[in-house]
Amino acid sequence: MGTARCHEEHQTMSERLKPGDTAPAFTLPDADGKQVSLAEHAGRRVIVYFYPAALTPGCTKQACDFTDNLEFLSGHGYDVIGISPDKPEKLAKFRAQEDLKVTLLADPSKETLEAYGAFGEKKLYGKTVTGVIRSTVIVDEEGKVERALYNVKATGHVAKIIKDLGL
Repeated sequence: MGTARCHEEHQTMSERLKPGDTAPAFTLPDADGKQVSLAEHAGRRVIVYFYPAALTPGCTKQACDFTDNLEFLSGHGYDVIGISPDKPEKLAKFRAQEDLKVTLLADPSKETLEAYGAFGEKKLYGKTVTGVIRSTVIVDEEGKVERALYNVKATGHVAKIIKDLGL
């Protein structure tokens, strides 16, 4: 009986993106409050990653991994944007504390997170909770989804992306 109800709830969740979909447009403030939009990156590939919260261990590891590989990714034509529900002030603190080089954007309304299917039900320590689903969407030069990875692990994720992209 429980499965039917569960299935209905999943329908109301934001849809996950698939390769070939048009990446939802967004314009969000960065750590300095400057508006950054996906459209500004047209002609480059963009790794958009969604994480639950700045200044938490897993998210810090992931942001540091992206920062450590930023030059390499950038050299291969990829820009990296991290999006979380944090406010710009918290992102600025996160950036300063960890010396991050990736562009971090604030999405307190969670509209972009939802548009990318990165917000919804997830399992946390065996419980079902609603929150940010750690996800990475790779957008091609034309603004189409090249890959959409959901429920990714914070550790080792960047190395896996690099390997998967054959860089």
